[in-house]
Amino acid sequence: MAEKLVVKAVDLTKTYIMGEVEVQALQGASLQVQSGELLAIMGPSGSGKSTLMNILGCLDQPTSGHYYLEDVNVAQLSDTKLAQIRGKRIGFVFQSFNLLPRTSALANVELPLVYMGVGRGERRRRSITALELVGLGDRAHHKPNELSGGQQQRVAIARALVTDPAIIMADEPTGNLDSKSSEEIMGIFQHLNEVRGITIIFVTHEPDIAEHTRRVVRLADGVIVEDHAIANPRRAAAMGATPVKSGLVQPSLVTQGAI
Repeated sequence: MAEKLVVKAVDLTKTYIMGEVEVQALQGASLQVQSGELLAIMGPSGSGKSTLMNILGCLDQPTSGHYYLEDVNVAQLSDTKLAQIRGKRIGFVFQSFNLLPRTSALANVELPLVYMGVGRGERRRRSITALELVGLGDRAHHKPNELSGGQQQRVAIARALVTDPAIIMADEPTGNLDSKSSEEIMGIFQHLNEVRGITIIFVTHEPDIAEHTRRVVRLADGVIVEDHAIANPRRAAAMGATPVKSGLVQPSLVTQGAI
């Protein structure tokens, strides 16, 4: 049985007007991503990878072309509709953790559910479950300044997970971390992908990140110039926290509504 197509981008272009100059950030990029993929979009500065991420993440719209997210053509939707889809179906993890500094880890994770109007009891349950999935169940009431950089990024991953998104978009997620914390974060992503089947798209210029994925898409000058599978992805060293222990988290949690 064929895997469900989560992303279908067809001939995407993006043109920015800078004074009297037109900048072609994307020039006919086409990409398909199946459910459960773990892939990296790579390219140097100015290659168009951030522009592609913004379009795939419903943060921006293409100048032309079509973008289907779970069979919905989102390329020409209004800003309001884009925000609704972005809030419910896409989770974001950025290089800077973007946590509210005076708010607990639990409250930070709850925030997307607050915007969705989820009741207090339900959002508390789902947020605690998400924190447990990234090994921070015992740090739920700590504020960001009481957590290490790696732990803060785990909170950001939990926040991305809590809405049960179709895709997690991770933009240079280890850029502010030391090598040990980076390895732990990549271990969490690999675990979430393999055990829970979550589709994860990294946007990075770091070969070390791409080596942990199963597919690499490379851009240059707004064009996809390479798209290949990785036969033997690099395995991240498992952290000591419970989420990366084999068999602990069951994929059925999604369908049962745990998150």
